[in-house]
Amino acid sequence: MLYMILGTDTPGALPRRLEARPAHVARLKELEAAGRLVLAGPHPAVDSAAPGEAGFLGSLIVAEFPSLEEARAWAAADPYVGAGVYGEVVVRPFVRVLPGG
Repeated sequence: MLYMILGTDTPGALPRRLEARPAHVARLKELEAAGRLVLAGPHPAVDSAAPGEAGFLGSLIVAEFPSLEEARAWAAADPYVGAGVYGEVVVRPFVRVLPGG
């Protein structure tokens, strides 16, 4: 089943986000290589794909996991969690309708 993982950044998280990003992206690439990643990306704090010093508010990941528990465990082990980038992480089942659902 698909699951939505929504991470919300803590205030002032941009330096920690930039430092932890390579490890975070590497885990996402593993999901992609396994054919389990639907989409992933950050929420800029301003209306720009490159927000600069404004930074980000959080991130959204939609990916396939065998169960809600495994999705939660995967999210809890994210480098952004360990680095204190995310102050809150919500994991919920997700049903893809479009495109191609």
